[in-house]
Amino acid sequence: MLRFLRRQSVRWLVLLGLCELALLAISLCLATFIRYAYNVEELAEFTVHLPERAFVFAGIIVTGMVAMGQYQAHIRMTRFGLLARQAVAFVLGGILLVVGYYVVPQAYVGRGVLAIALSLGFLLVFCLRLVFLQLVEVEALKRRVIILGAGSRASQIHNQMRRRTDRRGFCVVGYIPHASETVAVPDDYLVRTGLDLPALVLREQIDEIVVGVDDRRGHLPMDDLLECRQMGITITDLTSFFERESGRLQLTILDPSWLVFSSGFNATPLRQLSKRCFDLGAATVLLLLCWPLMLLEALAIRLESGPGQPILYRQERVGAHGCTFELLKFRSMRTDAERDGIARWAAKNDDRVTHVGRISRKLRIDELPQLWNVLKGDMSIVGPRPERPQFVANLASQIRYYSLRHCLKPGLAGWAQLSYPYGATVEEAAEKLKYDLFYVKNHNLLLDLLILIQTVEVVLFGRGAR
Repeated sequence: MLRFLRRQSVRWLVLLGLCELALLAISLCLATFIRYAYNVEELAEFTVHLPERAFVFAGIIVTGMVAMGQYQAHIRMTRFGLLARQAVAFVLGGILLVVGYYVVPQAYVGRGVLAIALSLGFLLVFCLRLVFLQLVEVEALKRRVIILGAGSRASQIHNQMRRRTDRRGFCVVGYIPHASETVAVPDDYLVRTGLDLPALVLREQIDEIVVGVDDRRGHLPMDDLLECRQMGITITDLTSFFERESGRLQLTILDPSWLVFSSGFNATPLRQLSKRCFDLGAATVLLLLCWPLMLLEALAIRLESGPGQPILYRQERVGAHGCTFELLKFRSMRTDAERDGIARWAAKNDDRVTHVGRISRKLRIDELPQLWNVLKGDMSIVGPRPERPQFVANLASQIRYYSLRHCLKPGLAGWAQLSYPYGATVEEAAEKLKYDLFYVKNHNLLLDLLILIQTVEVVLFGRGAR
């Protein structure tokens, strides 16, 4: 099971998804009875396989919602934004259903039933979403957490997880300062009491203790922590808490021993085989679906640039274990974009980008030739984005643990691309590395599938493109 499924906020989202799946299935059933209420014969005919049809309908609409990022743990949007994304998700799901009915005519439910089901489902799901957003903010339903420590390490929670959406599923009761460290948390958040730790946990009804003291060597109340553990209280290291709740690794508190002894980094032969099979299957399907789009892109580049100008762009990138390979892209910049030979990150509104390139970069069409790199085995469908050797050498010398992202093949899509916008500075590359390392440590087949589906949202809304 995925490590992030242990997060309280993700459990809420799983419950939300199951409830919406049920509501959508009920919507199709109600739509069938409404549509054929006065026609007993047709009602009897369409209700024979109604449960299966309802499940297919609900599953495809939920898949559309997943693709639009409707089940992200840190979703931040207004009610209008929620409504807009849900509308796009239902349109996407409706298109998938129409295609599915064309492929499998036996699953067809009729235009009237489909229209009524989509309308009912949209209304019911939106109402449930509004209730859900209110419910997850109820403090009584959140996991109560107390932080052991109030120094520079513990203050990372206060400084890096201040937004309400960062703390869905848990609330910090306070920070217990330790005599051996300099307090870095505001006094209002400190817990100063004469009670020992087990008594304090009972009084405050604590569910989890996060150990975040600056120096743990000889400074932890091990007897008290053991007693709390026997009481059923969860004891969590600060680094693991950050990983679980934020979906990233916090570099400022990361140490080699935690990386060595923590779980993850699955590189078994079975995992490598499943990832390669997933890559080959997904790349083949995407090529079959996207070849008309790729043909139009090639024609557009030829019309804009004229005969004799290259359509594809080849560039050296760093792959698995630091080995380089030749990456393919549709050319989106002028041929003299780097005439001085100096590698540069793409800037916002970069004047080197062509008119066709501006559109293709926004929609990620320029990335499609990399499917050939996936088939060749240079890349995976999902993984950290490949960078140029010049950038890698510079970033590896300035950012600790940067080379860890190269223990996997680079990907066409990735966890960092979903979670963080385009990075064009060392500081932004360090932020993006937190998400890359989370993926490297926790990758599995289900996470790959979720990332691939949610990449649809990135493409449709053009997030992070330059």
